[in-house]
Amino acid sequence: MKYSNFKGLLVLFFAVFLINGKVFSQKNTSLRAFMQVGPSPKNAIPYGNNPKAGHYIQSGDAKIYYEVYGKGKPFVILHGGIFGSTYEMGRFIDSLSKKYKVIAVSTRGHGKSEMGTVEPSYEQKAIDVNAILTTETKDSATVLGFSDGAYTSYFLAAAFPAKVKKVIAIGAGEWKKGSRPFALNRKMAFGLDSLYWQQQISLMPDSSKLDNWFTTMNNYYNSFGVGKQLFEKIKCPVLLMAGELDQNAPLQTVLDAYHMMPKVQLGIIPNAPHPAFLVNFDAVWADIVPFIGFQKLNNN
Repeated sequence: MKYSNFKGLLVLFFAVFLINGKVFSQKNTSLRAFMQVGPSPKNAIPYGNNPKAGHYIQSGDAKIYYEVYGKGKPFVILHGGIFGSTYEMGRFIDSLSKKYKVIAVSTRGHGKSEMGTVEPSYEQKAIDVNAILTTETKDSATVLGFSDGAYTSYFLAAAFPAKVKKVIAIGAGEWKKGSRPFALNRKMAFGLDSLYWQQQISLMPDSSKLDNWFTTMNNYYNSFGVGKQLFEKIKCPVLLMAGELDQNAPLQTVLDAYHMMPKVQLGIIPNAPHPAFLVNFDAVWADIVPFIGFQKLNNN
């Protein structure tokens, strides 16, 4: 399937686009990614809302939703944060499920996963993913995460090294506490892409918690920082990737993280913003294929 590209730079999370379309209905099974330009293909698999592939697991105080595609060695997919969704990772799932057992997780507070009551930290999200891995496989998994998902993959690899074979991290460098202010709210989110948020609310187990969730996430991100103390604990091979023009994870922060990890390769996508894989999937995929050791995988 083909996914619409993002255009332009990202400021804070994403730049503002003008989007036209009809109000999302719960009866409409066609999903869309945040800031998606144009409609989704009619035959697109509704990743993140596909009953045929969906599963739930109780992890602490929250019921976490995930989907499984394909057969083979386990490969975990983790989407971006707040504005992220499993659907945005569609081309990865399409490609990898031809050879792997792809486990696509909707992290807590996203899509059909519950928000829970504890702090939605990366440590907690790593615990959630570990619970899924414990249920789904006895093997160690390769983990691909974008942005928020990439930070979760770092914590997963550090805390549960026996469960993680390799990490592919896109758009997640060193993060110094207070370096980026967060003050997100419902009005801002809907102002950026109301169609997307109408869709997400229809998927949420309890949408009445949305405003509190924004506040909780702001508080967490504003107090969060990550650097050498975490990175040096990641002993598995890491492919660290970023767009050259990434505004969320500026190039220097990615280079700094690169120098802090024991076993790491670096891939920078020229002239690409934060979601580099949505702008230039072929370039991202060209770096991933040799890293996972599967040269002949068809990505169409």
